[in-house]
Amino acid sequence: MKNDFNPKHLDIMVFAEAAGSLSGTTPLSALPRLQDGLHPDPADSTVPTATWQASGEVRIRRGAPPQALLRLQAQAVAPLECQRCLGSVLTPLAFDRQFQFAATEEAAAELDAQEEDDVLVLSRNFDLLSLIEDELLLALPPVPRHETCPQPLTMSAEADGFAAENEAAAEKPHPFAKLAAMKKSGGTGG
Repeated sequence: MKNDFNPKHLDIMVFAEAAGSLSGTTPLSALPRLQDGLHPDPADSTVPTATWQASGEVRIRRGAPPQALLRLQAQAVAPLECQRCLGSVLTPLAFDRQFQFAATEEAAAELDAQEEDDVLVLSRNFDLLSLIEDELLLALPPVPRHETCPQPLTMSAEADGFAAENEAAAEKPHPFAKLAAMKKSGGTGG
């Protein structure tokens, strides 16, 4: 059954009823919204990929129609831009989620309020790779960075000669120093 299902055009109910399973490896470049945030190292020629597995099943409850369930797992190592040194940092991304499916938007909203799992609308042409991309985007860290950056960081102020300018400014006389001296002497200085 593994080869009977297309992850780009998946009939969720048929997949769940067949207790289907799919797995694959997808280049991160095939996930356009995720690719926009990648910062590959030019010296590294490896193509980053996401490895994923999906399985379906049907849940039957008394007094309710059969419900399709989808368990989805994925792992990837994405080259992101370190927010400290601006170099490339390899960041592990992973998720393991279960989704329930409802027949309509209204039923999905109602069920979503009751259930812990995310509830999506049942589709005969579901794009599993888009869902994988969505979940990988949600797994991105808010501020990717190295534990310890490979290159020592130079503060931009130091690099621009800020320290020398600061020393020169300290040697300049303060503009109100003359006024303070006049106040102490009680004179008008005139």
